[in-house]
Amino acid sequence: MAFKKTTILLVPDATNRVKRFRIPSFLPVFFVAILVSCAAFLVFIIRDYHSMKIHLPQLVRLEMENELQKRQLDHMAKRIDQTTQKLYELRKFDRKLRIMVNLETSEDEKEFQGVGGSDPILLLPHNAMVKTHKDLVRSMHSAIDNLDREIELCEKDKTELHKFLENQKILLASTPSIWPTKGWLSSRFGYRISPFTGKKEFHRGIDIATRMGAPIVAPADGIVSKVYRERGYGKVVSISHGYGVVTKYAHLKKSLVKTGQYVKRGETIALVGNSGRSTGPHLHYEVHLNRIAVDPQRYILN
Repeated sequence: MAFKKTTILLVPDATNRVKRFRIPSFLPVFFVAILVSCAAFLVFIIRDYHSMKIHLPQLVRLEMENELQKRQLDHMAKRIDQTTQKLYELRKFDRKLRIMVNLETSEDEKEFQGVGGSDPILLLPHNAMVKTHKDLVRSMHSAIDNLDREIELCEKDKTELHKFLENQKILLASTPSIWPTKGWLSSRFGYRISPFTGKKEFHRGIDIATRMGAPIVAPADGIVSKVYRERGYGKVVSISHGYGVVTKYAHLKKSLVKTGQYVKRGETIALVGNSGRSTGPHLHYEVHLNRIAVDPQRYILN
């Protein structure tokens, strides 16, 4: 199949000779198409370059922000691990305290499993550069969940320990531990020869000889259960300290408290006297544990 041809005439100015060229008719159209394509491609490149130039500062800023976020994630990962280790040490210390106050049980042993550090992915300094944010964030969330569980256990342990120590504090405050009055011990607890009958008898308390009207103080916190007179004991005050402990003060000159009154350790409750069957001014002091008389000197610390 023959292509149609186009004749091109070139007439130079210097000569009269005409040059004639014959080319296929589609060739000019082809050249024009190539020129248009090149022009379009060039325009596209220029526009793309211009767009990149405009957005380049933003891309640089985003890259810097991304780098900063990676460093922040890495820093947070290290902080999580440090907090985890501190919490682990706190749990160890808490366990020692519970052992000291006899609160450690087999159940506690099961609960005390330790944290054991965070995910290793959080400890690699350059890991954030390699791992995706998704992996790192997932590991951080897992570490935080572990911390939440440990904190919940610690709160439970601290509540139990606080409750126990509060009870111990109340118990100590309610336990007679000081001399009820100043003087000298004239008769001890136990069997003795009665100064009235000359026979052997059981002395249910101790006698503290002192001056008439000397102050008598409560040896522990408690509630005045009775203020009364009793044959042989004269004027008497009884204080209930809780936990089955009751103290009794006899041969009083005067009571300074009333039944039902709350008293604290060291508070003056009565004055030494000579009421009832007595050979002279003194305080007869008894301590009862679960309604059984015990030696009051066992409860005196100083």
